[in-house]
Amino acid sequence: MPAKPIGPYTPLVRAGDWLISSGQIGAVDGSIVTGGLHAELRQAVANLAGLLEGEGATLADVVKTTVFLRHLSDYASMNATYVEVFGDSRPARTACGVNELPLGALVEIEAWAYAPRAH
Repeated sequence: MPAKPIGPYTPLVRAGDWLISSGQIGAVDGSIVTGGLHAELRQAVANLAGLLEGEGATLADVVKTTVFLRHLSDYASMNATYVEVFGDSRPARTACGVNELPLGALVEIEAWAYAPRAH
């Protein structure tokens, strides 16, 4: 079940054969999961996967992500978890440091997935 948005936005939009996600944080039922950066990133990606699944897509369909880190010093640590959750099907990526994220999150991820509709 995809996470409910915490603001007035659409979590996932289809534009033709593309699925574009809003930023996903490591939240369940409106609260950040415990366990730090790794737990938050795993949950954020699980939230993303739930959104994609609702459109018949998977993480393997993701071609581009943007990762926002509250502490850019977490970059190397984030990479380890990123490889864990995306496996060998890693999309192109941008990562940047930001001052704050919703709910005090340490990490947020948004994605573009190529998922042609069945005709």
